[in-house]
Amino acid sequence: MLTDKGYDADAIRADLADRKIEAVNPGRLNRRVKIEHDRALYKQRNRIERMFGHLKVNRAIATATTNWPSSFLGMVHLATARYWLKFVHAA
Repeated sequence: MLTDKGYDADAIRADLADRKIEAVNPGRLNRRVKIEHDRALYKQRNRIERMFGHLKVNRAIATATTNWPSSFLGMVHLATARYWLKFVHAA
């Protein structure tokens, strides 16, 4: 899968297809053969990735080594509430 210029997107997509996984990423804009993708599914995936990025800003979540799932979930709730309050205050 790794070529001299990076990862081969077609090989990755073929591997995903072999494992019955649907790739939702669009192809690059300069691709000769355009790849169809589900825009709504890609948008949802992007929102989830961005939310994890915002949660990782909180060091307690990024370096969580606790053995208690409820404690970890509590930190996720606190971080999410802080993010939401910042969003509401800006609006």
